[in-house]
Amino acid sequence: MIRRVALQIGILVLLAFIVCNAYFSVGYLKRVQDIATLTLESSAIQAALSSVLKDLTDMETGQRGYLLTDNPSYLQPYNDAKGRIENDFSDLRARLVKRTQTDPSLESQLETLAKSKQAEMERSVSLRQEGYRLRSFKLVDTNEGEGYMDEIRRIVSSLSSAEHTNFAKFDSERVAALKHAERSTIIANSVLLALAACLFGLMGRHARVLAKEAAHSKKELVARDLQLETLTSALSGPVRSDIGTINTTLELLIEQYGGFLPRHGQQYAEKIKEAATEVERLRQDLVGGRGSETDAKAA
Repeated sequence: MIRRVALQIGILVLLAFIVCNAYFSVGYLKRVQDIATLTLESSAIQAALSSVLKDLTDMETGQRGYLLTDNPSYLQPYNDAKGRIENDFSDLRARLVKRTQTDPSLESQLETLAKSKQAEMERSVSLRQEGYRLRSFKLVDTNEGEGYMDEIRRIVSSLSSAEHTNFAKFDSERVAALKHAERSTIIANSVLLALAACLFGLMGRHARVLAKEAAHSKKELVARDLQLETLTSALSGPVRSDIGTINTTLELLIEQYGGFLPRHGQQYAEKIKEAATEVERLRQDLVGGRGSETDAKAA
């Protein structure tokens, strides 16, 4: 009984530990996944910053080339970048809004400066297209556009540096979470293995004890069968013969000498005969039941 209760408790403990181990493992994996998502988001923000800066640089390169050569083909990168920059700013804005630690005014300043730079480039290109070559050059020589670009690069560098710090922090957290998950998994699996080994050992010991008890019970059953066989053999042989002798003797006694016996003597003889008859009936019932059991086993 105690062993059975111990086995039941052991199985429940093992199942509970498996459930807890699975729960914490899923939690560790979710934490690592969340950190990996933040790391990818940081990389995406840096890529968006690079795209915005590249758009403005391409526009500036196309502007300078067209102003110098008056060749419309130089406006191709300018127009391409002009078509991309709004989407790139939209992507950057959507990603930076998730960064609570980032100053939102920086992104707003960056957009304002980019629009001012675009307006400066549009004016110079329009002047050149209208044939005012010198006026377009003078507009460039004011260094207005260069000032915009310097400030744009400063803000982009600041945002990129912040995201680089975030990336390093997230990556460090990811590595730490992986190490913690690895250590926890090793410890949990070791404990789980130890519990399973103890439980299997207890089950094996319980099985051996049951086998030993079954063997002992079988041995006792064989011994009792042997005793019963001996008793049945005795009832079938000597006892039957003795009972038959008693009945025959009593019948002869009553038949031949009944008239010489006193009344109470005859009564005693009758009682002895009845008792012998009852014993014979019991013997036959026992021998008959044993014979039926033997036949059933043989079948």
